[in-house]
Amino acid sequence: MNASACIRTLVVDDEPLAREGLCLLLASDPEIRVVGEAGNGPEAVRLIREQRPDLVLLDVQMPELNGFEVLAHLDPAEVPAVIFVTAYDRYALRAFDIHALDYLLKPFGDERFHDAVGRAKAQIRLTRMSDLSQRLLSVLSTYGERDGAPVPTPAPEPWVRRLAIRDTGRVVFLDVDEIEYIEAADYYVQIHAGGKAYLHRETMQSLEARLDPECFMRIHRSAIVNSRRIRELRSEGRRELVVVLTGGAELKVARSHREKFQHLR
Repeated sequence: MNASACIRTLVVDDEPLAREGLCLLLASDPEIRVVGEAGNGPEAVRLIREQRPDLVLLDVQMPELNGFEVLAHLDPAEVPAVIFVTAYDRYALRAFDIHALDYLLKPFGDERFHDAVGRAKAQIRLTRMSDLSQRLLSVLSTYGERDGAPVPTPAPEPWVRRLAIRDTGRVVFLDVDEIEYIEAADYYVQIHAGGKAYLHRETMQSLEARLDPECFMRIHRSAIVNSRRIRELRSEGRRELVVVLTGGAELKVARSHREKFQHLR
């Protein structure tokens, strides 16, 4: 593979056997090129700055600097895509707060590992395409300004695409597209997806602010639905409107939110 197209990868773990195992798994992927290994936090910071990898497999608990502290020592422009690899699930939510691509809990299987790396590669390719698009837009804007018509640069999408949810001793990573609806539960929310319900520690208001409003809509003080999962709207009398979702759930629409459906009736 062309060297410029390879995913330059750094492996960081304080256990030599763990680093060896990760490198063996990566060796089977022709798109991956391991550019270095680090056994502690300061060495990881140095190698990230020197090698500028696209992807880092990063242990959380290490001598001198832990995985989070490694990233904190870097400028934002220096931070690569990150997959955390650790034996502890208690750091998962914090990992996703800093936009880690995935969180592998030891011990994990080969399939789970390659699935995480595959998603990371796809994200890195998208980032490369985005960078190329931004450069092209910059060039086009230069020409546009000369003609008196500057080309605007699109703002990045702020919406969350994936949630990390604790579920009976494990962490479930849920794509928001899989969500059918969300219900309020005090300081938690109950997320319904794929026929299952997950209790997630976040308020309704906080989660709603992170979801794309083009896809998720509030239909009640205590309910948000994925509009792409709406199968049917049903009127029950003059004043009742019910949303029927693809999974069969039926939710009433509050009077204050019915105008959102007026154009569909």
